[in-house]
Amino acid sequence: MFNPTTLRRSVLLALYGSAALAVYSPASFAQSGQPAAKEEVLPSVSIVGSRRVSATSATDTAVPVDLIPMTRLAEQGGQFDLAQTLTYISPSFNSTRQSGADGADLVDSAALRGLGSDQTLVLMNGKRRHSTSLVNIFGARNRGNTGTDMNAIPLLAVKNIQVLRDGAAAQYGSDAIAGVINVELKRSLGCESVLGAGQYSAGDGENYLASAYCGVAVAGGVVGITGEYLDRGRSNRAEAGSLRTIGDSKVQNQTLYLNGEIPMVDGKLYFTAGTQKRDASSAAFGRGPDQIPTRNAQAMYPNGFAPYINADIDDHYGTVGYRAKLGEWNADFSQTYGYNKMHYNISNTLNASIANADLLKGGKGVSASQFDAGGFAAMQLTTNADASRYFPNIMSGLNLAFGAEFRKENYEIFAGEAGSYNDVDGPGFGGDPGSQGFPGFRPADATDRSRHSVAAYVDVETDVTERLKLLSALRYEKFSDFGNSVTGKLAAAYKISDAFLLRGSASTGFRAPSLQQAFFSSTFTEFVNGNPVDSVFAPNGGNVANAIGIPKLKEEESVSFTLGGTWTPTPTTSVTADLYRIAIDDRIVFSGRFDANNYAPIVPLLSTLGVGAAQFFVNSIDTKTQGLDLTVSNRSEVAGGKLNTFLAMNISKTEVTGVNAPAAFKGYEDVLLSERERLFLEQGGPRRKATLGFEYLLGKIGTDFKVIHFGKQTLGTWSGPPTPNQVYKAKTSADLSFTYNFSEKTKLTLGGANIFNVKPTEQDPDQTDNGFKYESVQFGMNGASYFARLWHKF
Repeated sequence: MFNPTTLRRSVLLALYGSAALAVYSPASFAQSGQPAAKEEVLPSVSIVGSRRVSATSATDTAVPVDLIPMTRLAEQGGQFDLAQTLTYISPSFNSTRQSGADGADLVDSAALRGLGSDQTLVLMNGKRRHSTSLVNIFGARNRGNTGTDMNAIPLLAVKNIQVLRDGAAAQYGSDAIAGVINVELKRSLGCESVLGAGQYSAGDGENYLASAYCGVAVAGGVVGITGEYLDRGRSNRAEAGSLRTIGDSKVQNQTLYLNGEIPMVDGKLYFTAGTQKRDASSAAFGRGPDQIPTRNAQAMYPNGFAPYINADIDDHYGTVGYRAKLGEWNADFSQTYGYNKMHYNISNTLNASIANADLLKGGKGVSASQFDAGGFAAMQLTTNADASRYFPNIMSGLNLAFGAEFRKENYEIFAGEAGSYNDVDGPGFGGDPGSQGFPGFRPADATDRSRHSVAAYVDVETDVTERLKLLSALRYEKFSDFGNSVTGKLAAAYKISDAFLLRGSASTGFRAPSLQQAFFSSTFTEFVNGNPVDSVFAPNGGNVANAIGIPKLKEEESVSFTLGGTWTPTPTTSVTADLYRIAIDDRIVFSGRFDANNYAPIVPLLSTLGVGAAQFFVNSIDTKTQGLDLTVSNRSEVAGGKLNTFLAMNISKTEVTGVNAPAAFKGYEDVLLSERERLFLEQGGPRRKATLGFEYLLGKIGTDFKVIHFGKQTLGTWSGPPTPNQVYKAKTSADLSFTYNFSEKTKLTLGGANIFNVKPTEQDPDQTDNGFKYESVQFGMNGASYFARLWHKF
């Protein structure tokens, strides 16, 4: 006979290797300073992918969900930010730390299953989290995408991460094509702190972390407060004597989060508020002494220089809501606010046209060495009203949920100071205008755009029998700027036996074009045959895009299928496997550069607009992604200690199945999507990734050993065919750490990441995206690192 309690206990174990085992394992609880695990510590929880709020768990859902408790990772993990932590624990999760990609160096974009960062929806405590204001443009993975900044969330504030590996737009709305990541914050009593330090074996890239959490009782409820300071130092792997700085950008994060719930009337008032200030700095390409007077000035940098692209990043998030029982119904009303701003300041630079004009006037030939280059900001307001009710007497149980959402979004670009973009020496004198490394936004680029959307959904989850579960969802969403969309989802889970669960789903999805994609605008001046011409990143609906005939952006549409199951041969061993297929039509991409060199017909038209070259966002690409997610986990007693073993693997392949050029670009598909850009879409992340982990606790000493495998990656070259592509061979790294538990309240962890100092495959620097012998690949270029972490509970 099927036992739901047994199912929850056994299959939750299989959800995510050691992370799931941490819920049950006495070893993991002892290492985290918690009491030994007992049956009653397994509460019924609501899991992303299911709107049931009665007794349920991740394994009662009809779709694959990874439940990753973060307690032990926050207390003794080797990574100090959330994106890198998930990168090395979840094979489905992709985040590449960039170098040489302008603003993308300062925000680590994150995604699932090899798709774009804006095709994964991120929630916080079940509420939509905002995206960054940055749209990746220069030399970045996820080029043309926006995304959510996971590193704006402090590790110690997080209780668990739930990863829904299935299309869920019908349940949660736009962006949920690849899946959903739900970040659940702590709301527990007690105080704790973490101090961490680390650096690379090369002697640079120092990291310092100071974080504290305190949960206090307030009016019958609990309010948790987390403060974090993270200082990540710059690393440099460039050759000795090079003007380049290649490696981790410099980052200083100051973060404060509050998360609480207080009984009120017949329900509960809940709230979350967070703010982060980030001071970040990355290095641009160097300017040599041979580039005088075009990009350099003899009086300022006689030996050349490398500009620094600095940004002040402000990120704010807040939710307030009320949850109550209205008769037999569970009601939830909430208001969520999100805001992200990036303000650029370029240092160790110059405006060569100003320096050249100064020299022509008899001066020393100098300009300012620092410029305010402007920036951008994005705001999101989301209002939700949700209701659900469980009917135990309909079949074996039916949960009905419905709700509505109103969302308002705003995006603005603000100009920099005149010296960051202007041309002072005029045509024919050779000095490039604007701040070297990153020319500022001009007044003509400035914009302030808003839109709103409304949505309604219905979600039905039915236990047809004690063994068979069905889920169906339907959602209607209408946007003020591009139209409406209807999406649907069907999923089922069947318990074949006490050991086997079979599950599958089919869904349609969509992603609305972001305001950043629709209205991003940037202009910089280049000299062609001694004459100044403007190159533009032309906003959709603007004069240039309209003149060329670029159509208005519309939604991306997807069809997704999953089929898999779970196998629990013993109470301590679990296996899950899920196949998936995601087809996306009309993906929005950032086009190649159209100018006289590759598309002569456009030149006369551009000339009438005072433009020499242009690039656009267009709905032009169809893709197909297929893959397999596999997890295997076991817990056992070995030599008097407790051993947790897990394997988690993702095998994925994305292919471009069609390039649908607008009428104006027919016959120029290779410019719209070059070989290099196609490979960024198909292999921006490795097609194979796996983590094999062993956690062992004997007495007061714990050992954690992980082997992380990154599959082969092929990326394009600057020259394009017939120049051979860059081939990055499969690489495997290993992490090792030791933890000593002084008591239940204090422990010290010492360890290393990539302890064998493995590096990516070397390439021709003239053909890489960042001009270095390694691309910015997910495997990383910095080599081995070492860390220490001290945790104490008060």
